[in-house]
Amino acid sequence: MTLLVTGGAGFIGSNFVLDWLNESDEQVINLDKLTYAGNLENLTSLRHNPRHIFRHGDIKDAILVCGLIKEYKPRAIINFAAESHVDRSIHDPEDFIQTNIVGTFQLLESVRSYWENLPSKANGECKTKGVNKTSFRFLHVSTDEVYGSLTKDDSAFTESNRYKPNSPYSASKAASDHLVRSYHHTYGLPVLTTNCSNNYGPYHFPEKLIPLMIVNALAGKPLPVYGDGQQIRDWLYVKDHCSAIRRVLEAGDVGEVYNIGGCNEKPNLEVIYAICGLLDELAARTDGINYHEQITYIADRPGHDRRYAIDASKIEQKLGWKPAETFESGIRKTVLWYLTNPEWVAHVQSGTYRERIQSPYIT
Repeated sequence: MTLLVTGGAGFIGSNFVLDWLNESDEQVINLDKLTYAGNLENLTSLRHNPRHIFRHGDIKDAILVCGLIKEYKPRAIINFAAESHVDRSIHDPEDFIQTNIVGTFQLLESVRSYWENLPSKANGECKTKGVNKTSFRFLHVSTDEVYGSLTKDDSAFTESNRYKPNSPYSASKAASDHLVRSYHHTYGLPVLTTNCSNNYGPYHFPEKLIPLMIVNALAGKPLPVYGDGQQIRDWLYVKDHCSAIRRVLEAGDVGEVYNIGGCNEKPNLEVIYAICGLLDELAARTDGINYHEQITYIADRPGHDRRYAIDASKIEQKLGWKPAETFESGIRKTVLWYLTNPEWVAHVQSGTYRERIQSPYIT
């Protein structure tokens, strides 16, 4: 049995691949474009694992995708491939449109050819009778940002909330979610969609809030806080997210959407103070200054959503899943991981991992 995972060298995708191969005997075909956030060093422990087969490529490449599908006949495809940083989407939205919308469309077309046993635009490469129509699933991983912003008095997002995206990133993910839904209702494709809250944990590229604060603090750099720092997010430890996806893939109802949250609403400033407190405990500055003194307030981000909050009662009630980590336990594990993996941080920041594109490991 085989899974095809797209975006499996990124932050969430690589954690999922590592977790899946640890929990299962199945083979994983890992397709990743290796943009700046896709890093094979996340998967170093799998270098000699015959159940992990990496392919360097783009989900928009129908010939490549169809070739992989025809060769390996996956029982499920899990789509993590996405551009995901809001700031980058504000400054240059085109990559987000191409990957998150056009890429998802092309991937769905390849999967539909496989599902329907029809020739595809890629010279019929997906036409095969290998699919098991009873068990096959296409699981699309998305975000709570598609729902827009909440006030402090609003109820948390449920799966029935209207989509109100406020950034090019969230708009592109909303579009991809709608495409996935349409392929189920129009073509009968057996899809599942998950919308998660803010992830954190190992292998997180240091441009997002938590890894950036850890890395900047240790380097003695300012800790930039947008606006007043009171923007609220629900924080989900990445390994909890992986276990939720496993559960949705195992028992989720076809065509359904499942919100995945950590039940940990925190203002950004509180998160930063928690990180600083842990670093004071675990890696105190030699000059005796507390890390929170590096906090610097900067102009707020354009269109900055004030609050996200996930109501994860559906996945708990229907599938019996809930997060194992509290924010306190998860953030301690995260800080410890960054403290014990300085080489990974150094390579990511220097960009030297990109040299692996020429490595024999990539085929």
